[in-house]
Amino acid sequence: MRLTRRIVAASLMFGPLAARAQAPYPDRPIRVIVPFGPGGLADVTMRVIGEKLGQQLGQQIVVVNQPGGAGSIAARAVTSAPADGYTLALLTNGTAVSAATMRSLGFSPLADFVPVSSLGFFEFVVATSREHPYGSFADLMAAGRANPGKLNIGTIQPGSTQHLSAVLLRTLARADMIIVPFRTTPDAITALLRKDVDFVIDGFSATGAMIRDGQLRALATTGAQRSSVLRDVPTVIEAGVSEFDVTSWNALFAPAGTPPAVIEALNAVLRTTIADAAVASRLLDLGITARASSPREIGERLGADITRWTEVVSRAGIERL
Repeated sequence: MRLTRRIVAASLMFGPLAARAQAPYPDRPIRVIVPFGPGGLADVTMRVIGEKLGQQLGQQIVVVNQPGGAGSIAARAVTSAPADGYTLALLTNGTAVSAATMRSLGFSPLADFVPVSSLGFFEFVVATSREHPYGSFADLMAAGRANPGKLNIGTIQPGSTQHLSAVLLRTLARADMIIVPFRTTPDAITALLRKDVDFVIDGFSATGAMIRDGQLRALATTGAQRSSVLRDVPTVIEAGVSEFDVTSWNALFAPAGTPPAVIEALNAVLRTTIADAAVASRLLDLGITARASSPREIGERLGADITRWTEVVSRAGIERL
């Protein structure tokens, strides 16, 4: 896909691009810096979309994994690159969580980046094992309220979206439950199967296979609407905890200063890519609902999520790192 006219128009406003104004965009591979290791949900999402996006643009999308530092290592790699559309960042709901839980990220998600588009949205699953007695989410919450300090929630590390989801659930449900953090999701699920914890909060990509084979029982999902892959499972809101909505997302952002014409062009191609039936199907298998957005929509979502999780951290009395 050739977008020369848009880039030419942008070059009239952005002098540093003038030398490249006559070249079609993109005329070389585009890097997307992912702040997680290979094989994770964000990484797989970007690779699925990147394959089709590269076909649409006629250039390779190179996914570069740079985990660590609560996203700061990846952020520096993007913000130190030219703002020309050839180095992009994958930001997630976890970026908002990190901004809420850390005193300093070393970068500003809102000031150092400009939004391009969302890629997909997904919920977490509240799951117990078949060895536990809880047949429904209502049973679980009733047990939590009747036995203060006795029920254990398994999540990954403190400050993660899963961990703060448990904090929010405990607060809104008014149930005194103990949050037990683990290093990894497999560690938490192993503890659940051993009955060391009573339930976990984690993604469908991690729990789906065991839910299908009956080892785990899905009691609720965390989004405002029912999950596309667990349609028979109620949301936490439906199950009686009002105002509980934890919907995570992945999105593409560019360094601040990237020409608007480049953002517009990328957004247009991403909309076509994400609407592709094969792409949507592959993501749905992971529990992700593929959905593009306008730059403004995902930018506002990032800002709103930072505000929301900051409030959760404050109400829970969690010390910022």
